Amino acid sequence: MSIPIETVQTGEIQMRFFRFGTGKTPLVIIPGLSVKPVSESAAAIAKQYRQFAEDFTVYVFDRRANLPAQYTVAQMAEDTAAAISALGLCRYCLFGASQGGMMAMLIAAAHPEAVEKLALGSSCVRVNETAYRVISHWAELARRHKSEALYLDFCQKVYPPSFFEKYKDLFVAMSETVSDAELDNFVTLCEGTAGFDARAALAALRCPVLALSAADDAVLGAQAAAELAAAGQQNPQFEQYLYTGYGHDAYDTAPDYQQRLFDFFIT
Repeated sequence: MSIPIETVQTGEIQMRFFRFGTGKTPLVIIPGLSVKPVSESAAAIAKQYRQFAEDFTVYVFDRRANLPAQYTVAQMAEDTAAAISALGLCRYCLFGASQGGMMAMLIAAAHPEAVEKLALGSSCVRVNETAYRVISHWAELARRHKSEALYLDFCQKVYPPSFFEKYKDLFVAMSETVSDAELDNFVTLCEGTAGFDARAALAALRCPVLALSAADDAVLGAQAAAELAAAGQQNPQFEQYLYTGYGHDAYDTAPDYQQRLFDFFIT
């Protein structure tokens, strides 16, 4: 399957994205932290979410091109919301994974008229000590251009142990394809999470919210799910499901994950 990569421009900002599906309901997906642009995996993502293609038109966004030296999660959210609006999407479902979930909360809070439903995958309402320590370590490895060490630590943290061991050699091979510019961009995206706190934003939401969290999340720590639930419970349309055994990246490794998302958005 060949998925065209498109570019949307808002002012001086360019953002790459891709779309698939023919459904009348727009679904926007915002991915989490990654060294390589998610658009490079467009075909794999379209295959992973193929059950959405009949009922939804799915839009998946990279972060903006030409990242500034400092770029907070709030700025990422603002830029992505502007890109979504520039495509003429006035009302849509929204799914954010990990850092993408942080952005999605802020988008839903700032644009309640646009977000019909919100799903959060392995995300958090604030960067706690565990998350800060893990992400800061990744940033330091990227800053020193230690791509293999970064990939191994990153993948060991996000995947369950059996998955990591099975594909460890592949992760090493993938690290050899990373450019210095991509590592520098990754540092900027990591540093942008510092000080993030969306507890008030999530508590104020009144649209339906589904949080798919991981009890064994080695990136955000076990407390992230509890903090997310505490803020979300102020919304009568908030629900949470807790995965165990699939790690932070449950959105890629749990076999029923896409079905849970589909059932939430289609209802």
